Amino acid sequence: MTPDLMEQGAQRLQAKQDLVATGKTESGGRDAGYGRIANQEVDTTHGRILYLEDVHVSFDGFKAINGLSLDIAPGELRCIIGPNGAGKTTMMDIITGKTRPNTGTVFFGSTIDLLRFNESQIAQMGIGRKFQKPTVFEQLTVFENLELALKTNKAVKNSMFFKLDSAQSDRLAHVLQTIHLADSVTRMAGNLSHGQKQWLEIGMLLMQDPKLLLLDEPVAGMTDEETVRTAELFLSLKKHHSLVVVEHDMSFIERISEKVTVLHEGSVLAEGTLAQVQNNEKVIEVYLGR
Repeated sequence: MTPDLMEQGAQRLQAKQDLVATGKTESGGRDAGYGRIANQEVDTTHGRILYLEDVHVSFDGFKAINGLSLDIAPGELRCIIGPNGAGKTTMMDIITGKTRPNTGTVFFGSTIDLLRFNESQIAQMGIGRKFQKPTVFEQLTVFENLELALKTNKAVKNSMFFKLDSAQSDRLAHVLQTIHLADSVTRMAGNLSHGQKQWLEIGMLLMQDPKLLLLDEPVAGMTDEETVRTAELFLSLKKHHSLVVVEHDMSFIERISEKVTVLHEGSVLAEGTLAQVQNNEKVIEVYLGR
């Protein structure tokens, strides 16, 4: 969840509590603001939506990222695996503007240099990130969480006195179906299971219509049934969105993967199908074990 959305959610929750205290209700018809950065369309005519080349990041002399080069195609579902400390989280920090590399190139499409933008701007351009621990607004309903994600105007009055138009309502209903929560629309987010909270956060990202989704260990802590349904969800999202999935669960990777990238010590150790990387001697030595 982006800093802007977290701030807006806190304001929305406080305003909701204030309305309850005064006996007022939510109503009105203000338009939602989408807050997209103007004229920042992603050019994928060269067949790549994300491109990193020779990226280096050091923290107090430790090389967290060491000559990393990676590219992702539009509509691709790429799985990233590797041992702890391989640089997976730092890689996502770089893509989303949380960490600046010492050197290297990071492009969204062929024309947008991500190193020129901050976290909020990058999120508005169409890169969504989900952290391992779900971050939803537990004191708001499923509906309110998704509605909040649709808007970017952080003014409390605009946030509270707002009514979805028909297109926005249709989009919200579609996302509810996609994330398996259509029957839970009025439930408080805090009452959802762990897996359902994960789906809700993914839905909040989808409400912002991202072109690229970065998903960090999305099935950690899920039941077997939730894991299977999450695999189905991700497979339904690819081609409409590009997905980069960081995960340790090999059975989940097997369900969803076409191409797998193995990171080690901040660079790419191997790439290929899951079977190919599982049979790679270097990967077996540093990650999978003999």
